[in-house]
Amino acid sequence: MLTLDNIISDRGSKYAVSGGPCATAEEAAAFLKELKRKKKFAKATHNTWGVVTADGPLKNDDGEAGAGMVILRMLEREGVQGHIVVVTRWYGGKHLGGDRFRHVQEAVRVYLEEAGLT
Repeated sequence: MLTLDNIISDRGSKYAVSGGPCATAEEAAAFLKELKRKKKFAKATHNTWGVVTADGPLKNDDGEAGAGMVILRMLEREGVQGHIVVVTRWYGGKHLGGDRFRHVQEAVRVYLEEAGLT
């Protein structure tokens, strides 16, 4: 599991991104369970994720409507399969509007570069 913490901060909201190998829905659930063993991530406002498996794409917005699809589109565009990416957000008290999607995209881009998947 690779985790990049505090990569984006905007109007009090903070973002982190994590990822690792994942081939099934069960492995995605296990990955999230492991990530949330860290109290900081368990208390996050949103843990949105996406993964492209052999059976097709899987995603979860975790209350951040549309964020899972943003992650999936980026993974599909880069041809990344069998690798989950989780974007975590701690809400800072001010709505970000459409900027939140740009932050999700930036978090995924940083992760893919750091993990050598681009």
